[in-house]
Amino acid sequence: MCGIVGIVAKSNVNQSLYDALTVLQHRGQDAAGICTDDDGLLRMRKDNGLVRDVFDDRHMQRLNGRMGIGHCRYPTAGCSSAAEAQPFYVNAPFGICLAHNGNLTNSEQLTKEVFSTDRRHINTSSDSEVLLNVFAHELQAACDSELTPDAVFRAVENVYRRCKGAYAAVALIHGHGIVTFRDPYGIRPLILGRRDTVDGVETIFASESVALDSLGFDTVRDVAPGEAIYVDQYGNRHERQCAPSAQLTPCIFEHVYLARPDSVVDGISVYKARLRMGEKLADKIRRELPDHDIDVIMPIPDSGRTSATAMAAALGIKCREGFIKNRYIGRTFIMPGQKERRRSVRKKLNPIGLEFQGKVVCLVDDSIVRGTTCRQLVQMARKAGAKKVYYVSAAPPVRFPNVYGIDMPASHELIAPGRTNEQIAREIGADLLIYQDLEDLVDCAREGNPLIDEFECSVFDGEYVTGDIDQEYLDNLARLRNDQAKAAREASAGA
Repeated sequence: MCGIVGIVAKSNVNQSLYDALTVLQHRGQDAAGICTDDDGLLRMRKDNGLVRDVFDDRHMQRLNGRMGIGHCRYPTAGCSSAAEAQPFYVNAPFGICLAHNGNLTNSEQLTKEVFSTDRRHINTSSDSEVLLNVFAHELQAACDSELTPDAVFRAVENVYRRCKGAYAAVALIHGHGIVTFRDPYGIRPLILGRRDTVDGVETIFASESVALDSLGFDTVRDVAPGEAIYVDQYGNRHERQCAPSAQLTPCIFEHVYLARPDSVVDGISVYKARLRMGEKLADKIRRELPDHDIDVIMPIPDSGRTSATAMAAALGIKCREGFIKNRYIGRTFIMPGQKERRRSVRKKLNPIGLEFQGKVVCLVDDSIVRGTTCRQLVQMARKAGAKKVYYVSAAPPVRFPNVYGIDMPASHELIAPGRTNEQIAREIGADLLIYQDLEDLVDCAREGNPLIDEFECSVFDGEYVTGDIDQEYLDNLARLRNDQAKAAREASAGA
């Protein structure tokens, strides 16, 4: 999960790129980068850290240019090396910078091809650099003497032929324009917007509509799965469907947790989808606990708040803020290591004791992954005086790793696999645990856009839509993603 943005404008884009990355910061807090095209020179600044820490005045003043791209990183493989901050750059052909959100499932095979067949060298372990080199090679092969929209689209067609997995990408072609493309399943989100100025039309591509809203752009539409859009340096827009068998199958976890509630993704209001999740949970409470004794419903800030509010309203139970969030602590789900996650939970949330004392409390969370956070929250609720603690998840049990750009841990580090709901409840210390049903979750999202036939739900059902994931792949992924492997990479990077 990362945030990407690309802008072709009539004036300098540095401030707009910075502002867009700031509102996309929830998608990645590990590193950030911006690259602009400054009348013949590519200007780049990238480093580890939050957007506000990576760029200061001197960097911003140097990032001139009327078109550029930006990226905020969340490291899927758990590596936080500054060398893997994006955008990535290659000098041939033309000079190309690329920023990518997602994960290539055949990255290992492509790395070998890029070296042995394309005669290109990969400097990092990032699949984003692999994607860049594949695109650069195909663009070089597609160009005769000059760059044309047709050549760009033929290059992207071959990217689709070679690259599997999830990818939403923006690429700045030096002196020419910006191209964006989205994988044939549309797993990761990508939005197209425009802004009319006295000097002409400006174009933006971004991971979420909230980036467009914050900059005063109007949403045109979502980039279609398998589609490429090329905007030249003069603002002329060219579009082509480059993968004929594409079918929109977006990641449902965007609506559970990843996206901001004020975004609209693939025509679905994230906020309204989460409201519907709360209403579905209320229906399940009525079915399974018709004589429930819940005194108060409390959201786990921030992503559980919308569902908790709707659930409380549907049940006619008061909703109270039981935990206050320290907003200077990052999202614990995307902390790089388990120790860091454990330390951060207590620093991040503090209970209001008066709201817990002598009450049957129902805590509402967006999802349960490892159980680390919810276990500590249940303990905090009991220590604050709760008589009983029920725990409710707006998502079904997470039983499988994600291979499409979300750093789900190895299967054995998830809390749900091999356990019943009752066993998980005992593991986290709750008196009762209730999960959303997968069918209900899908209905919550689909109601926002009935044209979507299928969602990517692999973390819940183990069905990987790209069809290239087997047990050997998952076993190898577990070796790469387990906490010990991540710790070893962090230590190596810091050495």
